[in-house]
Amino acid sequence: METVLTHEITELLEAWNRGDEQALQKLTPFIYEELYRSAKSVISRGRRDNSMQTTALINELYVRMLDVNRVSWQNRAHFFAICARQMRSVLVDFFRARQYQKRGGGNLRVTFDESLAVSREAGRDLVAVDEALNRLTSLDARKGHVVELRFFGGLSVKETAEVLKISPETVMRDWKFAKAWLLGELNA
Repeated sequence: METVLTHEITELLEAWNRGDEQALQKLTPFIYEELYRSAKSVISRGRRDNSMQTTALINELYVRMLDVNRVSWQNRAHFFAICARQMRSVLVDFFRARQYQKRGGGNLRVTFDESLAVSREAGRDLVAVDEALNRLTSLDARKGHVVELRFFGGLSVKETAEVLKISPETVMRDWKFAKAWLLGELNA
């Protein structure tokens, strides 16, 4: 079933890429559930009083994806990789805007556990994670992409390997290294 669905999604992405607006309408129900699950996972890592709602994140993601200039979609995994990048951007923009609206400052303590969950100060922590992830990406782009795809996109090891065209074992090595590196950066 998943192979058929993956194939269907790829065909719809290709049709959308060719300008078929009906393809986007057909594609939306297929991808909405996966995007919703990814968005909910990222948001739930933060505080319970977080004012960013999953549906709002999905809506903003949808608007941004419509604005993406012609992308030659390769497949389902490629699409979700672009969504992961856009979702990261939406969340970071949201929390930066909230941070600027608040007064005060203070030291920031970030915790990183096995699932790369951020601590209670979700907004500021997410911005700190984004900044550290940018530094990692400038040092080793592939490791940065692995984190982005897994953390923000919710892609599995296999899907991440497919997007980056590397082996699942390499994804796991990069994932472990990146988590340790980011933990060191965030605790510094």
